[in-house]
Amino acid sequence: MVVGRKINIMQNEIKNFVLLNIIGRDDYIAIKKKDKLISKKIQKKDDKNDNLVTDLFKFIKTHDLKLDRNTSILVNIGPGSFSSLRISISIAKGIGIAKGIKIYGFRNEDLKEFSDHHLNRLLSKKLLENKLIKPIYLS
Repeated sequence: MVVGRKINIMQNEIKNFVLLNIIGRDDYIAIKKKDKLISKKIQKKDDKNDNLVTDLFKFIKTHDLKLDRNTSILVNIGPGSFSSLRISISIAKGIGIAKGIKIYGFRNEDLKEFSDHHLNRLLSKKLLENKLIKPIYLS
C-alpha cells in the first residue's frame, strides 16, 4: 500500500477521485484526496469480487474521502476478466448514480503502470465520460 504519496495532478476537472483497477490481475484501488494519492492492492483470493464493495468503502472511510459531486470515479474498462470488469463497472455506476458522481473509463494501455507520471498522462487524455462505459473482455 502506498500511503500519503504527494502527486502533482494536472489542473482539470478531476481533482479528487476513486480509481478502480479491477481487471483480474494486479488489481488495486486508489483514492486521490487533495494532493495525496493512496492506493491499496487487492489480494488475490477466490472471493475478492464478493468483498470488493466492502473493501472499497472501508478504504474510503479509513482515508476520510467524501463521496460527493467534487469527486470522480475512474474505472478500468479492460481488457480483462469478464467478472472483474462487470463488477467494478457496476460498483462505479452504482456509486455514481447514488452520489451524483461523474464516472470516467480508461483502458489498460492508458495506465500502463501506477505512477505519478502515468497517472498525469492518463488524466490529460480524453477519458470516456459518464456515458455507457463498455467493457473490453479478454477472449
